[in-house]
Amino acid sequence: MAAAKEKRTRVLIADDHAYTRAGIRLALEDDGFEVCAEAATGRRALEEALQAKPDIALLDVHMPDGTGVWAAYEITEAMPSTTVVMLTYSREDDDLFTSLRAGASGYLLKDMDPDRLGTSLRSVMAGEAVFPRSLMTKVVDQFSTARGNAKAGEHHTMLTAREAEVADLLVSGSSTEDIAEQLSMSAVTARVHISNIVKKLRVANRDEAVELLSTSRHRD
Repeated sequence: MAAAKEKRTRVLIADDHAYTRAGIRLALEDDGFEVCAEAATGRRALEEALQAKPDIALLDVHMPDGTGVWAAYEITEAMPSTTVVMLTYSREDDDLFTSLRAGASGYLLKDMDPDRLGTSLRSVMAGEAVFPRSLMTKVVDQFSTARGNAKAGEHHTMLTAREAEVADLLVSGSSTEDIAEQLSMSAVTARVHISNIVKKLRVANRDEAVELLSTSRHRD
């Protein structure tokens, strides 16, 4: 009796550049992965993920029509069994930490050795968090800061610069649409920032976040 065929890890690739997707597909298929779907926008990535149900969603951070960060949040909320990994050129702190708060289990850079991509994804599937060495110190520092704040009993951890801008507008009474317009971002990106603020303040919803922020500023 023939041995059962080993199940290959199924990957969704989302990137707005077709040639980049082709290169990633080639690297992964040569390493034994199955590319089950592709997408060029954040919203399409979500749609393809819901249909294909991949083991891994490999997302670029910056894409049109719903960013990769937005897609990461939506995919992890709707499909907890799908592991999200970001693959990007961005080394910006805001992109890194917003991606992690959106549910990404790894953050890889596109200039990495293509032969190491498969190894990194297998590490993620084994329960490890993967980051390039150049960003690992930032992750450790952020974790240490958050842990220190928790021990001190503070209400919230440090907001990123972008989240602080969104928080200012929330306190002023701006709607999601107003925030998006004033900060030149899409409404879905504004909603991701608001969701991140709510999580970091450890409150139940947007209204409670505004109340806590307003109270803190009055004390200041």
